[in-house]
Amino acid sequence: MWCNSVVSRPGIPPSKRLFDLTLTLLGSVVALPLMLVVALLVRWRHGAPVLFEQVRPGYQGQPFTLYKFRTMTEKRDAAGNLLPDAERLTALGRFLRAASLDELPELWNVLRGEMSLVGPRPLLMQYLERYTPEQARRMDVLPGITGWAQVNGRNNLSWESKFELDVWYVDHWSLGLDVKILFLTVWKVLRRADINEPGNATAREFMGTGKDG
Repeated sequence: MWCNSVVSRPGIPPSKRLFDLTLTLLGSVVALPLMLVVALLVRWRHGAPVLFEQVRPGYQGQPFTLYKFRTMTEKRDAAGNLLPDAERLTALGRFLRAASLDELPELWNVLRGEMSLVGPRPLLMQYLERYTPEQARRMDVLPGITGWAQVNGRNNLSWESKFELDVWYVDHWSLGLDVKILFLTVWKVLRRADINEPGNATAREFMGTGKDG
């Protein structure tokens, strides 16, 4: 039931959960009309489905379905294989990523208690076996829509640097830090800073520490 999904989960501070719910519910007054406009644009440019859905690891590695607006087409080569990201990412998709509008459906994940507004970004399931024990500590808190790594370099950082920042956040979490990160996120979005990894349309796959060259 939805009412059961809004309560804090084991190991997650109730104050953080209340903070997330309060801001998300208030923000939805603005976000819902904007999401409708974005959904119509995505449907017109990319077709159906409007949402990108993917299973990601959440708190302590538990899988959940993450929702985002689609930023790429489904164009394939003659053999039926998807084309590289750079060839499928559209002008609309680049704009949505630059403005972080593609992340808006993740507010539903926050309401369900699967994500927080602030925390380490939820990555791919196959990364779980590639983390070192120290890097895996990034999953000791809920994943977030934005995080300490995102406001300190985002895609301009190496994977190892991102994970170090994620673990730092785990060890130094406070509501004050979350507020600071949210304000810094707005500033980063307005400046459209650190959106893409240099030379890549999207971030490179993490192959494991020492194998990510």
